[in-house]
Amino acid sequence: MSLKDNWLTDGLIDFEFKKYQLLGYLKKVKDSFLRVELYPHLSDLVFHYRNLISLRENKMLLGDSFPRELSHESLKKLKVSYRKMIEDDAVMNEIESIMEFALPQFKTSLDEGSFLYEYVESNCEISPVGLTSLYANEGYLFVTQPPERETNIYRYQVTFFESSNESMRGIETTFLEKREKNLASSYETIKLNLIRRYTDLPNPAAYLVYSTIQFPYMQTLMPVAKRMLVREVTKAA
Repeated sequence: MSLKDNWLTDGLIDFEFKKYQLLGYLKKVKDSFLRVELYPHLSDLVFHYRNLISLRENKMLLGDSFPRELSHESLKKLKVSYRKMIEDDAVMNEIESIMEFALPQFKTSLDEGSFLYEYVESNCEISPVGLTSLYANEGYLFVTQPPERETNIYRYQVTFFESSNESMRGIETTFLEKREKNLASSYETIKLNLIRRYTDLPNPAAYLVYSTIQFPYMQTLMPVAKRMLVREVTKAA
């Protein structure tokens, strides 16, 4: 269960209905956190919380959050009906009541998710594999957790994008293979094999993320590993 991006103004704008809708969603989020499953709910909570803060601080943004399927008339008539809805004091009062109820609810869930994230990250370690490379924006990521019998191997590439006049880093990963870990196959040996197979990266960076506790892999460990990798690459740049 997830909330639509425009859940606040989608469908019936009624406090009790939106309260029921929101609490049902947050119950699913809490159940997910109890299973130590961080994603996608943690990133969704961040999005919804920031969105509500922005709407509260700039009510003009509410116009953009209303669903566009309000009328099958011409665009001109649609804009007229749209404007009337925004200018309706009763509707706006209801929306403000929903926002005032929703913000602390989102904040509580977000705090729980952030605490859980910090717990997971505190039980993970990241370290370079073999010699460090001067170029760290592309390379390999090894991810493993107890009982450390297998290691998932990814190829990664750091991406750059602009957001709010700020340059930010993201990361793209491509799964390559799963390798068994044994005395004859160290992480350094695995890296050397990758260099021989993928000659377009003759001197790649490689990092190992090792979790000391077993966590849900795709919902928790892998997203945390990627964020740790972005931080590590940023420090190396």
